Amino acid sequence: MQHLERMTFETFIPEGQGRNEKQRTSLRIACEKAMAFSRKPNGWLLLRGHYGCGKTHLAAAIANECLRRGQPVLFVNAPDLLDHLRATFGPESEVSFDERFEEVRDAPVLILDDLGTQNATPWAQEKLYQIFNHRYNAQLPTVITTNQDLSEIDPRLRSRLLHIEFVEQIKIHAPDFRGMGFDEGQSELSSLQLHRDQTLDGFDLRVGELPAEESDNLKRALALAQQYAADPKDWLVFTGTYGCGKTHLAAAIANSRDDQGQPALFVVVPDLLDHLRAAFGPQSRVSYDKRFDEVRTAPLLALDDLGTESATPWAREKLYQIVNYRYAARLPTIITTSWTIEELDPKIATRILDSTRCTVFAILAPSYRGRQSSARRKPTPPRRGR
Repeated sequence: MQHLERMTFETFIPEGQGRNEKQRTSLRIACEKAMAFSRKPNGWLLLRGHYGCGKTHLAAAIANECLRRGQPVLFVNAPDLLDHLRATFGPESEVSFDERFEEVRDAPVLILDDLGTQNATPWAQEKLYQIFNHRYNAQLPTVITTNQDLSEIDPRLRSRLLHIEFVEQIKIHAPDFRGMGFDEGQSELSSLQLHRDQTLDGFDLRVGELPAEESDNLKRALALAQQYAADPKDWLVFTGTYGCGKTHLAAAIANSRDDQGQPALFVVVPDLLDHLRAAFGPQSRVSYDKRFDEVRTAPLLALDDLGTESATPWAREKLYQIVNYRYAARLPTIITTSWTIEELDPKIATRILDSTRCTVFAILAPSYRGRQSSARRKPTPPRRGR
């Protein structure tokens, strides 16, 4: 605990630069719940949120407050816990496995940090379940932090964590404390700051320029974007030629949500893949897993220009993993593409073509750019082979 001594409630600052009101409110609530638990440890407290959002700080603050009052507490990172248990089988271990296991299982207050980051071997899952089940049945005070969605956690552990009368869940909606500096908590992945001028109110309907069919089509596209921005559910896909307005509408939805304090990640697909590749580099400040999880679980994700990425097997696999996860979890997602759905990767196309979860709208208007009356229609870009 020595390296966590500085993590107290006094040093926890929810009112930080780069956080919007929703994020500050979320952090204040989490802090209040953690303080209440530290004063009277009872039941279980589950702190969920992305990497660096402050959940470990709050968990350590609970431990420090308990120690200050003379309350025995055990704070341990999940992977470290399993390493300590495995080490007892070594010839030089001064403590037996049973002694170490009982120390954890019966700790007056146990704080288990980063559940889900451990190597999920059958043995590890079995030991964690035994600890969870014992403490659940004995109703021993326990704090757990995780950056995973509960659907990704071992079902046996999840069944204990979902007991609403015994486990209080706190979801922290905040960006990484260690990567602050982006406007309104925007991820460095997001290029939304480059599209700040693209709003729903500022969308050009090109009145008097377009034929009636295209004009009506553009009005319906705007109405659909306004409706989605008010209540994002499932997927919205805009197709159309380059410069028809689909990127403006996607960015405008993301800007609308961001203005309301709702997290939104806007990223051009080729740039996204570059960010993922860069995470493998020796100079990267962020791990690949963290970067991938940030995209996969974003509360609202706008993928701009799907189909323009380099169609390598690796790129197709990563995009499919992101798309498939968000499809299964029904996470709000906006996609723009200049290709027809049938020309996209078949695995992704099947998800987009599910009309029960995805609304596809084809914008008929030609490009905004170079719209002379005699040459309004920009030639359709050549289709590439897959």
